[in-house]
Amino acid sequence: MKRLCTICARGGSKGLPSKNIRLLEGKPLIAHTIEQAKRLRHLFVGIAVSSDSEEILAVAREYGVDFAIRRPDSMATDTASKLPPIQHAVEAVEAALSIHIGAIVDLDPTSPLRGDDDVVGAVALFDKTGCQSVLTGAPARKSPYFNQMEWDEGGFVRLVKPLANPPFRRQDGPQVFDMNAAVYVWRRDRFMVDPKVFYEDSQLFVMPEERSWDIDNLIDFEFVQLMMAKEKQQ
Repeated sequence: MKRLCTICARGGSKGLPSKNIRLLEGKPLIAHTIEQAKRLRHLFVGIAVSSDSEEILAVAREYGVDFAIRRPDSMATDTASKLPPIQHAVEAVEAALSIHIGAIVDLDPTSPLRGDDDVVGAVALFDKTGCQSVLTGAPARKSPYFNQMEWDEGGFVRLVKPLANPPFRRQDGPQVFDMNAAVYVWRRDRFMVDPKVFYEDSQLFVMPEERSWDIDNLIDFEFVQLMMAKEKQQ
């Protein structure tokens, strides 16, 4: 099956400005994901970076991606989904190579602690099950059945998902997972006509918490720096 690796990186970021090119361990954040994709090149017919930022695209070219794709401005607003830029990238690569992609593997540049084995494992699960999509996640630290709260219509606090027989320990409730945005795998034909994360047969590839940090703000970034520095010392 022909697989395309997509890496989507918008130029604007409210939580951490210019985070995708912020230096992490001496190189731009997005470079860590590009280098990982290149280590796993045997999985892909191409590696494509999609961005609205010429600065990000220049970094992508410097680090050797196959396709640096300028997305339309309409796909780069603060409220825009990442799914249309992936569709746009698939169309661009298919036109350039005159091929039909079978699967899309999206690697988020804000998840640099993701391991190579996590990508390989998610792809293997996708191939084994024949599902429409695989997403990665980690065991949740908080449970909607035990200690996650929300306001109800009257302004009073309640559990997000109360049970008829509530557990006395979080571990006794239904197992729940946090989406970690590290890896998404989609079947191309379904995704291109019906782009979404969850389908009726979507599968979960479970990653450990220590590799599941998604950088959204400075605290996240500093935590990842700490984890990377610790790993280098081992």
